Amino acid sequence: MGDFGVIADVSTVIVDSLTQALRGLSQVEPPIAELNDLSERVQTPPPKLTVFLYEIAEDPTSRNRPPVRSQPPDPPTTRKPPMALLLRYLVTPWGGDQATQHRMLGRALQTFYDDAILDGAQLSGSLAASTDALHLSLTPLTLDQKSWVWYAIQKPYRLSLNYEVRVVNLDSAVEMPVHPVHSRVISGAGLP
Repeated sequence: MGDFGVIADVSTVIVDSLTQALRGLSQVEPPIAELNDLSERVQTPPPKLTVFLYEIAEDPTSRNRPPVRSQPPDPPTTRKPPMALLLRYLVTPWGGDQATQHRMLGRALQTFYDDAILDGAQLSGSLAASTDALHLSLTPLTLDQKSWVWYAIQKPYRLSLNYEVRVVNLDSAVEMPVHPVHSRVISGAGLP
C-alpha cells in the first residue's frame, strides 16, 4: 500500500521505465525521460521524453470498499480503505529531429503495450514489496480534448501521448482502535 509519497513513486517508476526503454534508440546521445511540468522551456540536448502529471482523479469503481483491519500480532485497529486514484500523464518528445521524436513516441507506446501492468520488482518507493499493480492504458482523447490540455498549460499543441495509470492506492493516515466485545445483553423487547 502507498503512503503520501505514492504519487511521486508512480511518476518515478514511469520515468525509470521509459528511460530504460529509450537507451537503445541511439548510441551517441540516447534520449532520456524526465518528470517535467512544462512550465519552463525543455532543455535539450539530449532528446527528452517529458512525463507530465496533468490530472489526479478518484477511481469511482473503487469507492465504498470496506475498512482495512490490522493483522495480528498488531493491536486490533481499522482504518478507512485506501483512496483509489487515477493518474493521467502527458508524454511528449522534445529535441532531435522529427524522426527521433517519432521513434521516442513509438518506443514509449511499445514499452507500455508490452508491459501494461507494472508490479513486483518494477515498483519502487512506498510501492516496493507491495502487492499493488499499476495498470497503464493509452487514453483515447479527441484532438479537441488534447488541445484543451495544451491550452491549459499555455503551450502550443505538440504531438504527445496521454496515459492513465490505475489504481494507485493512497492509504489513510487515520487508525481507529477496535475494542473487542467481552459480553452482550439481549433484551426481551419485541419477543412474543
